[in-house]
Amino acid sequence: MSATIAASTTTRSESPIRNGALAGLAGGLVFGLLMAGIKFLPMVGMLIGVENAFVGFIVHMVISAIFGAVFGFLTRNVGMIPPVYIASMLFGAVLWVIGALVIMPLWLSVTADPMMSEMVFMVGDGQWVSLFGHVVGYGLPMGAVLLALRGHAK
Repeated sequence: MSATIAASTTTRSESPIRNGALAGLAGGLVFGLLMAGIKFLPMVGMLIGVENAFVGFIVHMVISAIFGAVFGFLTRNVGMIPPVYIASMLFGAVLWVIGALVIMPLWLSVTADPMMSEMVFMVGDGQWVSLFGHVVGYGLPMGAVLLALRGHAK
C-alpha cells in the first residue's frame, strides 16, 4: 500500500489592490522613517486629533496602504519596469500636492489649528522635504515592491 500526498495545484490569484497595498506599506515605511527623522509624525497624528509620533506613524501607514492599493489598481496593466517607476514617482508628487499642500492644511485647520487653512498651497522648506519624501521615500520603494510582487524585479 502506497500513500501519495497530493500537492495543491491552485495558485493565488494576482490582486492588484492587495499588491498595491503591500507596496504602499513598504513605501510608507521608508517615508515614515524619513518623517520620524525630521519629527513630522506628531503632525500626522494631529489629523485625528492626537499629537503623538506613534499615532502619526499608524495614521501614515494606513494612508500609505490605501494609496498603494489605488496605485496598484491604476497600474494593473502596466507591466514594464520604467513606466511603473515613472508612474510611482509621479503618483508621489500628485499625493504631495493633494495631500500635503491641500488636504493636510485644511484638515489640520479643523483638528488642530484654525490658522492652518492659510497654509494651503504654501511651499516652504518643510514642503520641499515633503516632496522629496513623497517621490523618493514613498513613490520609488512602492514601485519597486509592486514590481517585485508582480514578478518583474530582477
